[in-house]
Amino acid sequence: MKLRPLGSTGISVSEIAFGGVEIGLPYGIGVKSEADMLSKSEAIRLLHAALDNGVNFFDTARMYGASEAIMGKAFRDRRYRVVLCTKCRHFRDEHGELPDSGALKKIIETSLHESLSALQTDFVDVYMLHQADSEILDRDDIAETFLALKKQGAIRATGVSTYKVEETKKAIAGGAWEVVQLPFNLMDQSQERQFSAAARAGVGIVVRSVLFKGILSEKVRNLHPALQAVEAHLKRYEELLSEYAPDLPTLATKFALSFREVSSVLVGIDRMAYLHKALAAADGDYLDEKALARARELRYPEPEFLDLVKWDRMGWLR
Repeated sequence: MKLRPLGSTGISVSEIAFGGVEIGLPYGIGVKSEADMLSKSEAIRLLHAALDNGVNFFDTARMYGASEAIMGKAFRDRRYRVVLCTKCRHFRDEHGELPDSGALKKIIETSLHESLSALQTDFVDVYMLHQADSEILDRDDIAETFLALKKQGAIRATGVSTYKVEETKKAIAGGAWEVVQLPFNLMDQSQERQFSAAARAGVGIVVRSVLFKGILSEKVRNLHPALQAVEAHLKRYEELLSEYAPDLPTLATKFALSFREVSSVLVGIDRMAYLHKALAAADGDYLDEKALARARELRYPEPEFLDLVKWDRMGWLR
């Protein structure tokens, strides 16, 4: 497992980052309850296996159920071998409104204190805004609170998790955020527009949704009838498989790692088999210029349709 620089933070991270949501709460297609999840002891063994196989970057959040506590127990005696990223609690109230500056500061600081306690550490390597929309990114008081926590030594680097290209652009231009976690995959390549700007600004890019919630994997077939065009499009990637990857999830992971601006690719892992597949994909042998050009051509033609939140709300994800 190779390491890459996380922007200009001075932190080096493994090409594969362990996504911790699946070990903390029921998440993903086919996972309906805790009965479908790993036990805590099984999750800890999986985390140890990832670390022992070269993964040093672990992503979690205050909103990921027991994920932080499980990581805290797994890594309390090997803290300095891992890079921990966690995310702040959400800010908006039930009406979708943001609180005033004082309340925001309290949410950020209290959430970090809770994370530190659960993770059994006195600092986190990357502390992120969770779902940073444009209004949140416009708030200087939020950025100032994060920077103050960095100055205190409670965090090593500031970060944001974005969804839209405009949000990523704003985060990079803002100057306060050192790491951006963004969605990017074979189907939806919209965020590539911001890669060069991030590199110029020294902002580390962490890619998530590389398997598009399992759709770019063998886990999902016979999609909802409303997604027939998506399922048909998946077959178009078969032309790249024989030469560049043995299967679709490997191709999807190699595709994201083919961009030098990408620091790490976040993969949701809740089975040993998924860990081994991610490790095998991150072998340093990625897409050449010809394959990368073809993969770009094979992006989904209507990226605005690729809305997983809407699909879930409509009951299209089974």
